[in-house]
Amino acid sequence: MSDHTIVARPYAKAVFEIARAQNSLSQWAEALALASSVVEDEGFNDLLFRPDADPQALADLVIDICGERAGELQQNLIRLLAGNGRLTCLPWIAAEYVRLRDEYENVADVEVLSAVPLSEEQKEQFAGAMKKRLGKDVRLSCDIDASLLGGAILRSGDIVIDGSLRGRLDRLAGALTH
Repeated sequence: MSDHTIVARPYAKAVFEIARAQNSLSQWAEALALASSVVEDEGFNDLLFRPDADPQALADLVIDICGERAGELQQNLIRLLAGNGRLTCLPWIAAEYVRLRDEYENVADVEVLSAVPLSEEQKEQFAGAMKKRLGKDVRLSCDIDASLLGGAILRSGDIVIDGSLRGRLDRLAGALTH
């Protein structure tokens, strides 16, 4: 586990509790994602790691770029992080916040890698099957990899279901050589 992750957890947990209490989960997610993208920008990083960087000026810059999406509490978080030299932790805070929110809302991300584009019906079938298996609502993201030859690979967290033709051929080749 990285130092960023260790530092990010308490911030993300506090932010999540505030967002949940204020029924503003989506607004916080949006603000954290935007602020994270600012902090990850190469140009911003050049400013961030300058020896003469002023933490409050950096915070003001992030807040200005976020505009109206950063309310008073989001601005306070950005200023707090800047003052503690932890602006670089924003992407990890955002990621942990998303994890906490998904857990709270009982949602799982499922990546579907298929050989060909999936129809809406196929997406619904995959989502339904994974919802049943995981016991959670499913958020699908679909990508294409022609090297699979046919079928699909589904991933959610530590679960990998390889129903691809390439996977079947690899398993068959392994069985034949042993």
